[in-house]
Amino acid sequence: MKKKIFIFSHAMEIGGAERALLGLLNSIDYSKYEVDLFLLKHSGELMPLIPKQVNLLPEISQYSAIMKPMVLALKEGQIKVVLGRLCGKLKAKLYDIKHTLNRSAVAIEYSHKHTVKYLPKVNNEHYDIAISFLTPHYIVSEKVNADKKIAWIHTDYSTIELDVKSELAMWSKFDNIVSISDDVTRAFLSTFPSLENKIVKIENILSKDFIEEQADLFNVKNEMTGDSIKLLSIGRFCEAKNFDDVPEIASIIKSKGVDFKWYIIGYGADENLIKSKIAQYNMEDTVIILGKKENPYPYIKACDIYVQPSRYEGKCVAVREAQILNKPVIITNYASSKSQLQDGFDGVIVPMDNQGCADGIVKVIDDKDLQNQLIENTKKTDYTNSKEIEKLYKLIGD
Repeated sequence: MKKKIFIFSHAMEIGGAERALLGLLNSIDYSKYEVDLFLLKHSGELMPLIPKQVNLLPEISQYSAIMKPMVLALKEGQIKVVLGRLCGKLKAKLYDIKHTLNRSAVAIEYSHKHTVKYLPKVNNEHYDIAISFLTPHYIVSEKVNADKKIAWIHTDYSTIELDVKSELAMWSKFDNIVSISDDVTRAFLSTFPSLENKIVKIENILSKDFIEEQADLFNVKNEMTGDSIKLLSIGRFCEAKNFDDVPEIASIIKSKGVDFKWYIIGYGADENLIKSKIAQYNMEDTVIILGKKENPYPYIKACDIYVQPSRYEGKCVAVREAQILNKPVIITNYASSKSQLQDGFDGVIVPMDNQGCADGIVKVIDDKDLQNQLIENTKKTDYTNSKEIEKLYKLIGD
C-alpha cells in the first residue's frame, strides 16, 4: 500500500522556493507514494509544471482569501478571514513599533496565526507525513491530520526580525524541521537553539534533465540582442535580491569601458525603485528589465555570466540552475555565500559594496581563462542533489 504525503505551499508564482518545490515533486517515486498538494491559491506561471502524478487538491475559498486583497475577500463574504488578517496586521504593527523593527517578518507570521482559527480543515484524510513547504506553518500544524509533520526553512534567519517567542511556538509543533543548507541551519539555531534536535538538512533538489530540456524550448536572441557581454540576474524585486543597486554597479562597470548588457528577470514591489535607479544612473540602454518569465532557462543559456547580487539568501536556486547550465557564476558575499559555491572553483564571490562588486565583475569579464575554468568545473559537479530525496523517505519511515 502506498504511503500518503501531504504538501502545503502558497502558490506557484515564479520564485526559487517554488522551483525547489517542483524539484522535490519531480523526484518522488510515485510507485511508492501518493502525493496531495494543497495551495492557498491556484495561481502562478509554474502551475502547468506540476507533475501529472501529483493530486492537486481543490482551492478552498477561506484559504485563498488569505492571499487576496482584503476588499475583494470581503466582497466574497470572507468576513472572519479578513477580521483575522486585520487583527494580525494591527498586532504586528504594534509589535514592530514597540520593538523598533526595521526588517520585520512579523506581519506575515501574524496574518496566518490570527486567521487559522477561522479556517476549516483542509480535508478529512489522514497522511503518513505532512510537509509545510513555506512559512508560516500554522495550516499544516493545525488543519491537517498526519502521523508526522515537518516544516521547511528557506530563509537566512540572521537577516530578518521576528517575534521569537511566537515563532518558537509555531516551529515547536513539528516533528522535524528541514533546512536547505548548513548556513541556514546555523542562522536558524542562533535564534532557536532549543530546536536543534529537530533539524534535518535536505538540500534543494533540481532536475538536470528538466532544466536542460526547458533551456532548449525557444531562442531569446530577439530579447537578448547584440554582441555585448550578457549578464543575467533572476529573482523577485525585493530588498533581499538587491536589484535596486544594479544600476549603480552597472554604471561603475561601464565607466571602465566594458561593453555589456545586464538583464534582469523577475517581478515584485521594488520594480519602480529599480526603474528610478536605472534612470538616475542613465543605464536605460544597459540595465534591461525583462520582467516575469515562466521559463527562465533559455535566458540563462543565452547569457555569458550569471550574477546574483543579493543582500541575503538561504540557498539561491537560480545560482544552481545557472551552474547546471554550465555558466560562470558571480555572487555577492552574503552570509550564506560560501555554502552556495566554492569561490574560484565553480563561481566567484565578490564584495557586497557596489564598488567592490563592480570591480569583481569586471575581473571575471576580463579573465576568459577563469571563465572557461569555472565552466569546466561546473561540468564536473553534480548540482541536482538527487539523492537528497532519500532523506525525506527516511523521515517518512522507509
